Amino acid sequence: MKVKYLSSYRSTKGNTVFRYAVTGSKEQIDAYKAAQGDNYREDEATGQPIWFTTRFIGNTGTLIHTTNGKIVPDMSAYEQAASLAKQFGGDLGVELAKQAAAQLLGGNPNTVANPVGVNAGGLGDM
Repeated sequence: MKVKYLSSYRSTKGNTVFRYAVTGSKEQIDAYKAAQGDNYREDEATGQPIWFTTRFIGNTGTLIHTTNGKIVPDMSAYEQAASLAKQFGGDLGVELAKQAAAQLLGGNPNTVANPVGVNAGGLGDM
């Protein structure tokens, strides 16, 4: 199933909640509805299924149905990018992270700003 970001709001507990529209085949939507049970919600205007999460997964994403009946986001591309950046660290890790973040979020890696205190050589302000 695919999801597309709709909006966010602050819950009564103070948490940010992200709302996503869910699309998929009839079978996928039926499985989603069954897995969500009492937590199943539809957009009042469109009737489209809505998925809620406290963790932003990007503007678009994929939901998967686990073997124990849960619906979770497929974050494997993010996990792969984090692993590569961590494995290589240093300047290469920073560049891998920039490239991956831009690709995952649909941006241009050349426009990603340097973190505060990091100069072009990656040595920080001296």
